[in-house]
Amino acid sequence: MTPITEPAHPDGPRGTTTVDEPPPVETPGGLSSAQAADLLARNGGNVLPVRRPPPLWRRVMSQLRDPLVLVLLAAAGFTLATADFTDASVILFVIVVNTTVGVIQEVKAERAISALSALTAPAARVVRDGGQREVPAADLVVGDLLVLAEGDIVPADAHVVEASALLIDEAALTGESAPVDKAAGPDGPTADVSAGTVVVRGRGQAVITATGAASAMGRIAAMMTTAPTMTPLQRRLAGVGRLLAAGALVLCAVVLALGVFRGQPLQLMIVTAITLVVAAVPESLPAVVTLSLALGARRMTARNAVIRRLPAVETLGSVTVLATDKTGTLTEGRMVLRHLWTPTGDAQVDGSGYAPHGDIRRDGTVVAVGDVPDLSHLLGAAVLCNDGSLHAPDGDSPNWLPVGDPTEVALLTAAAKLGIDREALQARLPRIGEEPFDSVRKRMSTIHRLPDGATRIVCKGAPEAILQPAVLADPAELIDRAAARADGLAGDGYRVLAVAQADRLPSTDPGVPEQGLTLLGLVAILDPPRASAAGTIAACQGAGITPVLITGDHPATAGAIAVDLGIIDAGDDVVDCRTADPGERAGQGARVFARATPQQKVAIIDALQAAGQVVAMTGDGVNDGPALHRADIGVAMGRRGTEVARQAADLVLADDELGTVVAAAEEGRRVYANIRRFLLYALSGGAAEIAVMLTGPFVGLALPLLPAQILWINLITHGLPGLALGSEPVDADVMDKPPRPPSETILGAGLWQRVLRVGVVIAVVTIGVGIWAHATDRPWQTLTFLALGLTQLAVALGSRARPGTWANPMLFAAVGAALALQLAGIYLPPLQSLLGTHPLAITDLLIVTAVASLGYAAIRIDRRVHTTRRPPPTPDLDPHGRPGRVP
Repeated sequence: MTPITEPAHPDGPRGTTTVDEPPPVETPGGLSSAQAADLLARNGGNVLPVRRPPPLWRRVMSQLRDPLVLVLLAAAGFTLATADFTDASVILFVIVVNTTVGVIQEVKAERAISALSALTAPAARVVRDGGQREVPAADLVVGDLLVLAEGDIVPADAHVVEASALLIDEAALTGESAPVDKAAGPDGPTADVSAGTVVVRGRGQAVITATGAASAMGRIAAMMTTAPTMTPLQRRLAGVGRLLAAGALVLCAVVLALGVFRGQPLQLMIVTAITLVVAAVPESLPAVVTLSLALGARRMTARNAVIRRLPAVETLGSVTVLATDKTGTLTEGRMVLRHLWTPTGDAQVDGSGYAPHGDIRRDGTVVAVGDVPDLSHLLGAAVLCNDGSLHAPDGDSPNWLPVGDPTEVALLTAAAKLGIDREALQARLPRIGEEPFDSVRKRMSTIHRLPDGATRIVCKGAPEAILQPAVLADPAELIDRAAARADGLAGDGYRVLAVAQADRLPSTDPGVPEQGLTLLGLVAILDPPRASAAGTIAACQGAGITPVLITGDHPATAGAIAVDLGIIDAGDDVVDCRTADPGERAGQGARVFARATPQQKVAIIDALQAAGQVVAMTGDGVNDGPALHRADIGVAMGRRGTEVARQAADLVLADDELGTVVAAAEEGRRVYANIRRFLLYALSGGAAEIAVMLTGPFVGLALPLLPAQILWINLITHGLPGLALGSEPVDADVMDKPPRPPSETILGAGLWQRVLRVGVVIAVVTIGVGIWAHATDRPWQTLTFLALGLTQLAVALGSRARPGTWANPMLFAAVGAALALQLAGIYLPPLQSLLGTHPLAITDLLIVTAVASLGYAAIRIDRRVHTTRRPPPTPDLDPHGRPGRVP
């Protein structure tokens, strides 16, 4: 047993390591300043490679390479070639606005991420020139002798050369929620510490073995070098762009040939053909998409989320699988004591976090320190054999502040809930000796002086290290019963500790204190699920999104959390990635993966994507970075998330609430629905314009519309009303439906049939008005122009997500403004000359307005009669909704 002493001098034992050069670097008392400066100059600083932000021109080019924008650029080129500067200006204005908004959003997102970012360890203590000093973490070099103490963030990979009760939290790197003991010794997991991990207890010294990109964190960061893939929305819009581009070229050739064949002037038909190409392309689509995404990003920012790339807003609406980390994502990232067991019976502990608020119950009854001697003895001993501390809220921190091993702090919290006064207990039984916890003994012991001069030995540790005759003097039957209960609690995902004690006379030999002890009981601790986690998982499942848990934690712990949250049922398989191929099991429908390495997380994501899934991955640790980067959309925690995770993600949750992911999925579905709503409106109008121009000559209307009139209609209908449709509210039942199949095109699920049906109605109304006006000797071309514009505006009003309400008043204002512009094109003399129109009688205006209302009726009736029967989220799901093998 070791008596209490002062900490050792920072000068520690000697150690050797290597740098990039073959000769070893001796570090008897740490490096000298000259050695450190030379190594820093040769090998570089202890920093991770930072991806330089792309230059402005590259950002602009990435916006302009969208196929639909390329079609618009081609159309602008054609209009410029024909000296149609007005329409060319309109098209180019739309392209400039779209590009500007996209670039601004990217820059804003990067700045927001930078505000969240901080150096993993801004400073570190090392031994240089024989003395201890603090240096910037970036200036550390291989061979430096680190001094580690409680609360420090390890700034680089290092080999431990001296340790005293050194306990490291490696959750950020491995996903393991329980801290790991470290001790000096040969190379191996117990003697090596990694950059980004945290010292939660004890002290030590370690020689740096790798820095920057060569560290464990750097190697994981290097796995994220592949370029991001296109999002589902980008792929779908690219397909639409290619389809429209091909159709526009064919249309241009057909109209030009027909016009020349019928004897129309060649120049007029060239202008008309180009005009119809512009009509076929919904030139406002890029602006509508950008506006919808920007509004979604703004709404998400208000809900504590930062969108790094605009298309990421919509991608969550396409997600079929939500793969999530456990520690800090589904769980609180804090250890909480939940169960107590003594030979007398069990007890349960309420409350969450480290605040000592909650009750301890036995048989449903709240108990206090004087009611249950067995529990009082158990938790009192746990308080004595404890190096943690818990600080009450103050002016600097509004929350209870834990210091030390999270497991020990959980014991202190539970004791406070029972009513045990730690200060009074320690004052009455002061500690006079200790045997620190280490990974070999797997237990910790302390000696305390009793008021009568005798001593009390308290021991806590792993059940297998304490529940044995060599340590306990209890009957074998009791030891076996305790061991069975410990196994049961461990199988439920708890971290179990046994506590024992014995009182000795002062004359008792202190050399063998951990013998002849009396078992006080067991404590069961876990990192509990977040209060919102179960609701979030249920919301995902209700929306047809399959949750998948991928963690570096123990299989029993992962399985218990997954069952508790409803990810799997009791008895379902938990894949241990140490013994099974996680990629293969992912293809077979497994939904919980434990002991997963960063590489295995990527393999799971790849397997799910190969099965046709759209995968969102959430996480906060360095070990999650490659999977976040590989997923269709990566979601990182902003508060407790590491810099590697944040930089790999598309979406950063500033409040660390997984429920925000569900809100983002709803926002994504809203964006996608509004884009489809605009496509229905714009393409049906364009199809109607084409139909009118192609069929007009066959019904006696030689040139139903002039090129300027078509461009004017496109300008007023696709402009303000089209943009306003991008702001429509979400459908009330959007999260009660499964996600759209990943293979579905943006015009799928019956949308192109709806475009044709509504386009036919618009065309019939327009042609009908033109024929009637021509037959009655009215200004038929002006009435055709008016009918086409008004019918399309009526369709816009009928396209609302919530008809009969005042939701999205912007749409009413936009339609009103477009209507005023349409009438101005008929009644204002300057526009009459530009558009070739004539003023109309009020009766004719009212007749056309009444007929145009058929557009509103058509879109409303079509919405009611068209029932979209979606297939399952993917064609390869099993009857339980789990991803299965690709046929």
